[in-house]
Amino acid sequence: MGEKAGRRRPGPLAGLLVAVVVAAGCMGGGLDQGEPEQPGPRRNGPAASPGADSTRADGTTSVAEFKQDFSDAVGIAERYWTDRFRASGKQFQPIRRVVPYTRSGEVSCGGEALPRNNAVYCSAGDFIAYDVNWSVGAFRQVGDAFLFYLLGHEYAHGVQVRLGIRYNFTIQQELQADCMAGAYIGDNVRSGTLTLAEGDLDEFREGLLAVGDDPNQPWFAEGSHGTAEQRTDSFFRGYENSLDACGLG
Repeated sequence: MGEKAGRRRPGPLAGLLVAVVVAAGCMGGGLDQGEPEQPGPRRNGPAASPGADSTRADGTTSVAEFKQDFSDAVGIAERYWTDRFRASGKQFQPIRRVVPYTRSGEVSCGGEALPRNNAVYCSAGDFIAYDVNWSVGAFRQVGDAFLFYLLGHEYAHGVQVRLGIRYNFTIQQELQADCMAGAYIGDNVRSGTLTLAEGDLDEFREGLLAVGDDPNQPWFAEGSHGTAEQRTDSFFRGYENSLDACGLG
């Protein structure tokens, strides 16, 4: 997945790994308060716009490729939401920074240390933090579609904050973020900014089916993200129908 990007086919563990990634990756509804204890360098404006000459076909799994794909995902998200806000007569302020970390407790959110194997949007500090080793491992197993979904979901939480959206239950916040991530990917596919390789939609579908909450978890419990069916429906509703399907109005 990418601008003119084809990619390797995922291995048989791809669906399982997506389940681990997304289920662990959105702590506290993406709305915890706090600043990173060891923040990365401040971004000076949006990421450089990736072009066809800078996006590779995924033939390797290098860290350099991971960094480029992640940078592409961030840059496309910034452009996407800037354009959507401008269309509604508003100015969009991109998320301040994206903070990679490698150790449990290296970054905190609201005084709570982030564990390994996690990704989160932290609202007071306005940053996305992610365990880089865990993310690279998932990238190597699943492929770059994982990065676009993960970044799109966490970025959606930042947009919710900018729009003043705060639901009473975590599940409402999370399903809306899934829908917004779907719209971000679907709209960029329709515009030609992103190109899906054969099997990408099946990979999204299989991965989303694997990330639902335990059937015995109450929907109103703190941290609930939704059943497999709810998460799949929300993502593809946004993917197929854009943001009008996500209840932002």
